[in-house]
Amino acid sequence: MALAEKLSISVADYLQGELVSDIKHEYISGDVYAMAGAKRSHNIISMNLSGLVFAHLRGTPCRVFNSDMKVHIQTAQDDCFFYPDLHITCSATDTAEHYNSQPKLIIEVLSDTTERYDRAEKFHHYRKLSSLEEYVLIAQDTQRVECYSRDNQWDLRLYQAGDRAVLQSIGLELAVAEIYEGIAFDDVA
Repeated sequence: MALAEKLSISVADYLQGELVSDIKHEYISGDVYAMAGAKRSHNIISMNLSGLVFAHLRGTPCRVFNSDMKVHIQTAQDDCFFYPDLHITCSATDTAEHYNSQPKLIIEVLSDTTERYDRAEKFHHYRKLSSLEEYVLIAQDTQRVECYSRDNQWDLRLYQAGDRAVLQSIGLELAVAEIYEGIAFDDVA
């Protein structure tokens, strides 16, 4: 039996395809992966964060982008495009039309299907961005905010219900409850 040939596509073909595709895809060095839809809680958390971060950054050179804008990571070994749930860029030179390449902060809202990928492969690639100061993972099923910052050697700072989370990279402190506003959690005994 013959083995199927693995075909890679170019960055140019990927970017052109994304302009006409109904489905978003992430790109890792020639390989393309379709993205799944999100649950209601995922969307509520993302929108809460978008509003809070946007209001905090109003009047600064920083801009907030949601999951419709890609982040590009290019190194000697890799060429990747990801769609983080939220990212912030403050660089005046980060002006490509369909992606940013100098994010200061990246936030991912975890889901059952993407948690391992967000924690491992994406984090591995994101850390290659010299501009990235902080990576934040937000749980959906419980009030849990994990912050990893470059200046802390990417060690974990954990915030839970009742805490005030600090996003050091943008100088924002907010109640964890604000991130989860509108989400009802089932109390399991």
